[in-house]
Amino acid sequence: MTKIFTHDDLIRYVYEETEPEENRQIELALSEDMELLEQYHELLWLKKQMDGGMMAPSEKTINTILEYSKAVNLHPVKE
Repeated sequence: MTKIFTHDDLIRYVYEETEPEENRQIELALSEDMELLEQYHELLWLKKQMDGGMMAPSEKTINTILEYSKAVNLHPVKE
């Protein structure tokens, strides 16, 4: 009997957070359930999109943080 897997199970599988036995069960379920396979491919695509996202803050964000830090002046620098 094939176990029923949830969306959360697939997310854990995509991020390699499942155990080897669970991997085998998920892979079997993916080979038998086209809807589950479609969800899996969608999660892979979403992960790829998120991994390729912004890796550093914009110049505007950095300047805003620096300006705020100067205005609050919680920890003055001793010269």
